[in-house]
Amino acid sequence: MAYALSDTNSSASSSPAVTVVTPVYNGERYLARCIESVLAQTYSNWEYIVGNNCSTDGSLAIAAKYAAADRRIRVYTNDEFCPTAERSKNVTLRRVSSTAKYIKVVFADDWIYPQCLQQMLAVAEANPSVGIVGAYGLLGKHVAWDGLPYDCTVLSGREACRSRLLGGDYLFGTPTSLLMRADLVRGRERFYNEDNEHSDTEVCFDLLRSSDFGFVHQVLTYTHEEEGSLTAHSRRMNSYLPGFMHDLRTYGPFFLSADELAEAKRRALCNYYEFLARSVLRRESADFFDYHEKKLRALGFPLERMRLARRVGALLLDAVLNPKRTVENVLQRSSDVRASR
Repeated sequence: MAYALSDTNSSASSSPAVTVVTPVYNGERYLARCIESVLAQTYSNWEYIVGNNCSTDGSLAIAAKYAAADRRIRVYTNDEFCPTAERSKNVTLRRVSSTAKYIKVVFADDWIYPQCLQQMLAVAEANPSVGIVGAYGLLGKHVAWDGLPYDCTVLSGREACRSRLLGGDYLFGTPTSLLMRADLVRGRERFYNEDNEHSDTEVCFDLLRSSDFGFVHQVLTYTHEEEGSLTAHSRRMNSYLPGFMHDLRTYGPFFLSADELAEAKRRALCNYYEFLARSVLRRESADFFDYHEKKLRALGFPLERMRLARRVGALLLDAVLNPKRTVENVLQRSSDVRASR
């Protein structure tokens, strides 16, 4: 079901340069704020597609109200409920105009700052080889994600991916923090891998095989994080570790030499067992360890319980033999051993 466009309040051309996409499911709490942030853009040559994933709250009514007031906004309701966020995003992306040159995803509980489209487009238009443009973003109250050196706005896709796979900076942020070339999006039958909870990062590796990465040295987006959100769940479970190993296995052979790949896998697996050992000492739940055991098995690295036990023992011994190391240090959160974010 689609809502027709109003003929009023339009400053956009009939062939929009940018399509902004917001998939939404029961997002009435933040959706209006998200839409308002798009309406406030200093760049006005856009169309906006809100894909309603059969919401049972007031999301559809909120989106329809804005669509009635601005002809650049179109609202669709999926024919059937999409059980994953990736599938919902894919369905919404299929609604993008064939004339769009760039695509900007903005999640329903996020927003973008007024100069977001203008600044990202400036980098993309000045550098035709660029397929993805990123920027700094706020994640809750904190500036998140790494950036390029200040005198650099473009990095070759190969170098961006090599750096990440070798344990370097994480540049890709979230879908809300990126602008993508539309032809690259259309080139994938299913843009997001619906079997990968970190498909947004996987997409970046794939697109950067044939394009470069641009960066705006400003905070241009806001990503909301609260208890129960996908971001909060990923942080609690540290799903980024198996996600990184998936990307290493999938794209390492393309971007790394055989020796580099072997060393990167060894280091990533060591980090994983360090994280799991600390998790044992924190007495994480059985569901937590079941999640990681299944992830490791799927990646081709069945959990080695003796290796894990040895690492737990080493952490305990280290705490005893080093007076300056407190139990709190041993039980610290996993941020120092995460492979990404």
